[in-house]
Amino acid sequence: MPLTEADVLQALRDVNDPELPVNIVDLGLVYKVTVEPDLDAPGMLPRQKVAVVMTMTTQGCPAHAMILEQVRNRLAGVQEISWTEVELVWEPAWTPDRISPAAQKKLGIAS
Repeated sequence: MPLTEADVLQALRDVNDPELPVNIVDLGLVYKVTVEPDLDAPGMLPRQKVAVVMTMTTQGCPAHAMILEQVRNRLAGVQEISWTEVELVWEPAWTPDRISPAAQKKLGIAS
């Protein structure tokens, strides 16, 4: 069965923001995931190309390089992924309303 966007998002739930006890998916930092077949990849398994568009909580986030490296490393560990691109964007700007309800509760900011 080919890898799906949901599979990639589940893998990215292993990447936490170092300043908050919440993963980058539930923080709303991941804007878009694209998964498509990689017909040129060697090997027997169906291999997929994955592109991730994401942001940080602030443009001056001191941990941005570490978080991007963790994203790349986590996706490199997924056997079905042959190629990964991670694009860091600032538009639209991240806002706290992107945080999932479960993460809001964990952070004590649920309404």
